[in-house]
Amino acid sequence: MAPPLSPTSNASNVVFDPEIIQRFDISGPRYTSYPTADRFVEAFDADALKAWLGKREIGGVGGPMSAAGRALSLYFHLPFCNTICYYCACNKIITKDHGRSAKYIKYLGKELALQAEYLDGSRDVAQLHWGGGTPTFLSHDEMRQLMGLTRKYFKLLDGGEFSIEVDPRKVDAETVAVLGELGFNRMSIGVQDFDERVQVAVNRVQSEEETANVVSAARANGFQSISMDLIYGLPHQTVMGFNRTLERVLAMSPDRLSIYNYAHLPHHFKPQRRILEADLPSADAKLQILQLAIKKLTEAGYVFIGMDHFAKPDDELAVAQRQGRLHRNFQGYSTHADCDMLSFGISSIAKVGPTYSQNVRTLDEYYDRLDAGQLPVLRGLELSADDILRRSIIQALMCHFELSLESIEIAHLIDFRKYFAAELDDLKEMEEAGLVKVDDKWITVLPPGRMLVRVIAMVFDRYLRADRQRTRYSKVI
Repeated sequence: MAPPLSPTSNASNVVFDPEIIQRFDISGPRYTSYPTADRFVEAFDADALKAWLGKREIGGVGGPMSAAGRALSLYFHLPFCNTICYYCACNKIITKDHGRSAKYIKYLGKELALQAEYLDGSRDVAQLHWGGGTPTFLSHDEMRQLMGLTRKYFKLLDGGEFSIEVDPRKVDAETVAVLGELGFNRMSIGVQDFDERVQVAVNRVQSEEETANVVSAARANGFQSISMDLIYGLPHQTVMGFNRTLERVLAMSPDRLSIYNYAHLPHHFKPQRRILEADLPSADAKLQILQLAIKKLTEAGYVFIGMDHFAKPDDELAVAQRQGRLHRNFQGYSTHADCDMLSFGISSIAKVGPTYSQNVRTLDEYYDRLDAGQLPVLRGLELSADDILRRSIIQALMCHFELSLESIEIAHLIDFRKYFAAELDDLKEMEEAGLVKVDDKWITVLPPGRMLVRVIAMVFDRYLRADRQRTRYSKVI
């Protein structure tokens, strides 16, 4: 039995209310997974992942998987960068030595061979992503080698989504042509801000011309989707300065835009210690910048997908959201909800059946494990029935701003109001504030609550309810 259609679905409708945002702007997860990666345990090891790779056709917790015919998603973490961007919180290695990347690709080949050896079910790939670090640090020959290794063990499907993160400072038209030749058809371009004073303060000086040239080259080489990343809250940013950046970005007409909040956590990320706290915009200025960005993008016709993502109405993400197919995983918003995700390289995170697993974080550990013929797993988690239930709720809220209680009850055989009595009680404050509407059939995130959907999702996070320790997370806004 299919759940009824929502009477209120309109994902492009978002209201920016500074008072509401200030009231509910707390620290919390981004929910690229539930449970979040900080809940993974070392008891889930290489043997556990090996076992699950070998039984993808078995339902396990949460129902039949039928993985034998289901396509995969592949993620490769390429950690190398020529220079350091002070704001960055990624797991990265700063070097100019291509001997290090050449060795790394050799070991990625070992990991590919191991996972393929243990893998049961389909080896068809509908989605592939190279992230970093800076994937375009690799030489053309290294790129060809890695893609060749990938195709040796997996089949990249025609019409699949194959994306790469690009630093325009390190990419020319020839490199973009090589990426197109290798099969990439989607590109994510880091911009952050075009204001030169801001760029100097974060050690990422990148001209508008460099960026525009990469966009033009991507379109000339048949890339179907171009995404750009901006960051608000960086040192020396102002409303007027960010407005100029937005105008210049919109002139390039990317298919997708992400407007990320800079989380200044220098105790956790050493490069951020080079950013002077006194140079950061005030909380009020950050809100004004975000409000401006939302206004400019929606007026330009972009659809608010969720959290910090916008897309043109005909983009696959916007279409998937309208059709109820949008998904969220470790790569962010995705149109492939059904895929198991295999991941390769240091610190990368995989999802296989009802499990998550994360690789070791350093090169030495990675190489040692693979030299011993072991999958380089650091930690992971096998989800319980409660985890899968709550994940489905958080996914629905994060991707579609609404939840059919009936669909959850049918899928998980529960009485929603009894099972989540405490959570529904906690939602009352948000309901009174106009963030959500709760009735007999639906929980609907209202337009003023859509910027705060992470806070609403947190109500259903059993782990947060147990410890209330949120200092490890960044602020929502």
